[in-house]
Amino acid sequence: MKRNVHCVIMGGGRGTRLYPLTKLRCKPAVPIAGKYRLVDIPISNCINSGYNRIYLLSQFNTASLHRHVQDAYRFDRFGRGFVEILSAEQTEDGDDWYQGTADAVRRNLIHFHAHPDDVFVILSGDQLYRMDFSEMVNQHIECDAEVTVAAKPVAIDEASDLGLLRIGENKRIIDFVEKPKDSEVIARLVPPELKGEGGTEDRCLASMGIYVFKASAMFDALASNTTDFGKEIIPSLVNDKNLKCHVFDDYWEDIGTVRSFFEANLQLTDKNPLFDFYDEKLPIYNYPDILPTAKLGKCILTNTTVASGCRIGNSTFERCMLGIRSVVGDGCEFSNVVMMGADYQDAGNDNSSSELSMGVGDNAQISNAIIDKNARIGSNVILSPTGVEEGWADERQNIYVRDGVLIVVKNAVVDAGTQIGSIES
Repeated sequence: MKRNVHCVIMGGGRGTRLYPLTKLRCKPAVPIAGKYRLVDIPISNCINSGYNRIYLLSQFNTASLHRHVQDAYRFDRFGRGFVEILSAEQTEDGDDWYQGTADAVRRNLIHFHAHPDDVFVILSGDQLYRMDFSEMVNQHIECDAEVTVAAKPVAIDEASDLGLLRIGENKRIIDFVEKPKDSEVIARLVPPELKGEGGTEDRCLASMGIYVFKASAMFDALASNTTDFGKEIIPSLVNDKNLKCHVFDDYWEDIGTVRSFFEANLQLTDKNPLFDFYDEKLPIYNYPDILPTAKLGKCILTNTTVASGCRIGNSTFERCMLGIRSVVGDGCEFSNVVMMGADYQDAGNDNSSSELSMGVGDNAQISNAIIDKNARIGSNVILSPTGVEEGWADERQNIYVRDGVLIVVKNAVVDAGTQIGSIES
C-alpha cells in the first residue's frame, strides 16, 4: 500500500496566535531547535514511515517555506518520491484563498491523481512529535475503516482547546466534539479507562489533527461545501462512516502559541528532553549543513544548545537555544533565550561598518526572550518581558511581548543601551 499512500501536510493559515513569529513567514516555516523548521517534523515522519509521496499545501507568507523545502528535500529519480508544494491558485472553480483545511484539500484533488482505494494521510505542519504513520495506516486497512483519527489522552484542563472524541467497541468513534467549552460535555467524553484515580486528573481522548482517509470516503466528504476537517467533516461523519480511532500516547505538542513554541524549544535543552532530536533510527531531516563548527570563547554554558556557524564570546548562558550563525559578544548574560540565528554571515562583523552587526553586542542582559533571525542588537541592552505590557514594546516595532515572552522580531534593529523590562535577580 505504500505506493498508494498520499501524505498531505497543511501549510497553515495566517498563524495569528504565533504572531509576530509569523509576521514574515507561515507557521510551518518557523525555525525550531536551532537548525530546523516546523515543517521538517511531519515531512520526516512521513519519510521514516516509508511514505515519500508528500504534498505541502501553502498559502500565506510562503517564500521562506518554499526555499527551505526545495533546498532540503530532493529525492533520487529511481525512488519516485517527492515533496510537492501546492499553493493557493486561481482556477475556473474559484479564485479566493483556502477557506480551511478541507477546502484546501478539495481544491487540490486534481493534483493528487488518486484512485478510490488509495489512502490519504492528512497532517498538520506545526506540531512537534515523532510517529510511525504506517502503524496507523495498517490499522486503518485491517479494520476496513473509512476514516481513522489519531488521538492522544490529555488532561481535562487542556480539553477545551482540542477536538474530543469518545470510542465504543473495536475503537469505533461514537462521538466527536470540536473544542467544547461546557464542562458537562467534557465530563461526558471521559472514557472509563481514563478516569483519574488516587488524586490523578481525568483525561480525555483528543484529536491530534492527524487523519487517515480511504480515498473514496474523502471524495464523498469533500463533495459538500464544508471547509474544515476538525470542525465540520469529522463530526458529520460519525454516524455515516466507519470512523476508527488510533491512540497515540507519547510526546506531542501543538505549536499553536508563542508560549508553547518557547517552551517546546527550551525543553530541548534539558538533559532528558521530552522530544529527542538525537534519535538516529528516526532522524529529523533538514538541508545539508555546510556551515563551519561553532566557535566559543570563555563561556559558561548550562543546559544550552549551540548550533553550527555560531560565534560566541565570553558570556554566560542558562537554558538557551542558539540557532545557526548566532553571534553573541563578551560579557553577556542570557537566561531562557531562544535565539534563531541568521540566514547569512554578516560582513559587518569585522567592526568596519558603522551599522550594528548581526547578532548581540557586548554586555547584553536578556531573559525569557525569543530573538528572531537576522536581528541586530547593540551593546549594553537589557531585554526582558518582566513588567512590560503585552503588545509592541517600542515605537519602531522591533520588540513585541506576548504570552509572557519578549520577542525581538525578524530583521529587527535594537540600539545600544536599550532597556525594556527588568532582569530578575
